[in-house]
Amino acid sequence: MTRETKETKEHKTIPSGSTIGILGGGQLGRMMTLAGTNLGYRFVTLDPTPQSPCGQVARQIVAAYHDQDAARKLAEVSDVITYEFENVDAQVAELLEQSSYVPQGSKLLYTTQHRIREKQAIEAAGVKVAPYAVIQNVQDLRSAVDELGLPSVLKTATGGYDGKGQWVIRSEQEIEPAFAQLSQGGTELVLEQFIPFIKELSVIAARNPQGEISTFPVAENIHINNILHTSIVPARVSENILEKANALAVNLAESLGMVGLLAVELFLTEAGELYVNELAPRPHNSGHYTMEACTTSQFEQHVRAICNLPLGEATLLTPVVMVNVLGEHVEEVQARLLTGKWLPEDGHPIDTEYAEHAEHAEHAEIILDDVVPKVHLYGKEGTAPKRKMGHINLLCKDVEAALLWIQQTNIWRNQNQ
Repeated sequence: MTRETKETKEHKTIPSGSTIGILGGGQLGRMMTLAGTNLGYRFVTLDPTPQSPCGQVARQIVAAYHDQDAARKLAEVSDVITYEFENVDAQVAELLEQSSYVPQGSKLLYTTQHRIREKQAIEAAGVKVAPYAVIQNVQDLRSAVDELGLPSVLKTATGGYDGKGQWVIRSEQEIEPAFAQLSQGGTELVLEQFIPFIKELSVIAARNPQGEISTFPVAENIHINNILHTSIVPARVSENILEKANALAVNLAESLGMVGLLAVELFLTEAGELYVNELAPRPHNSGHYTMEACTTSQFEQHVRAICNLPLGEATLLTPVVMVNVLGEHVEEVQARLLTGKWLPEDGHPIDTEYAEHAEHAEHAEIILDDVVPKVHLYGKEGTAPKRKMGHINLLCKDVEAALLWIQQTNIWRNQNQ
C-alpha cells in the first residue's frame, strides 16, 4: 500500500447513510445500532445466535465468529466494520482489515485479547500495572508467589470476563489446585500481585482517525462476585485523582493509536496511585451511564469515532448511578416497569437500616422522589443467574440518593455490601 493510499484510508470519512458492520451481536452492538441509527447509519451484525440482541434491531448474518466466508459476506455489505467485544477471532479481524475498512484495526484487538501483551503495551506507554509474572508451570507459580506475595491473582492470558478465568490465591495450599484448574484450557497464565485498592475507577476515551481525543467523566465502579454492580458518576474521589485518571486514559489512547473507544479500568490505592487493571477496545458496561447522563453517549461517540466524524461533547448533565440487571433481577424489574412502582407505597416506612446513603435519612422519601430510573433491557432469550440482561440509569441530584433507591427497591438486596 502506498503512503498516499494508506493515509487516505486512515482518514477515510464514512458519511451518514452508509452501512456499519458489527462483529458480535450482543447488547453493546444493539445500543450502538440504536445510537447510530439516529445519525442515519444502517447496521448489519454477524453473530451465531439467531435474533441476537443486536440482530433484533439490525440485519443479521447468522454464523460463527471464525467463519471466514461469513466475514467476507459482512465485508461485502459494509462500508466500515467494528467489533463489540474483544474476543472476536483475530484472524477474522485481520482478514476483514485486508479486504474492507476496519479503522480500529486488528493490532489493538490482538493486544487486548491477551493479558500479557496488554500489560506490556500499557507499560510501554509509561503507565503502571500491578507487578506480574508469566507462568508456564507449577514451579513458576511457586516462585512467583514467593516474589509477589499472597494474596495474588492467577489469571488465564486469554478469555475470561466477569471474574471467569481467574483464581485469587490466598495460601500456598491453593497453588497446585489453582494451576491445575486454570491450565486446563492450554492458555498461558499470568500471576498478578494483589493491589489493596480503595476504589475501582474507569475512564472511557474516544479517538478518531484524525487524532481527536475526548474522555467521558470518570466512573466509580462497585463489583460484586466479580461482576459490575454499579457505576457512580461523578466518582467520589478528589479532583486531582479525576485529572490523573483522564490524563492516563488520553496517554494510552495516543500511545496505542486506537480508533473508536478504549475503556480503561483502574485501581486506586490509599496513597493515591492508579494502576491499570484491564483495557477494553470498545463500548463498556461502566459507560452505560452516558446514555442519558451525558451530552453524547458512548455508543454515539464510538460511531462518530470509527466514521471519522467530529467527536461529540462528553459533558455530564446530571449525577447518575448505573445499576446492572442480572438474570436474577430481570423478572422483578419487568414487573416494576409494568406498574411504575419501584419503591414502598406512600406511608410505608423507609428501611432505616439501609438509609445511610441518604444525606438526611429522615427526609429519605423526598430524596428518593428525586431519582428518575431509565430502564434498558437487552432482549436476550432466556435468563440465567449472573447473566447481564439489562441496566437502569438512575438520574439524580445526589448519587447517595440513587444508591439508597437501589437498596430500597429490594431488587438487589442480596447484592448489598
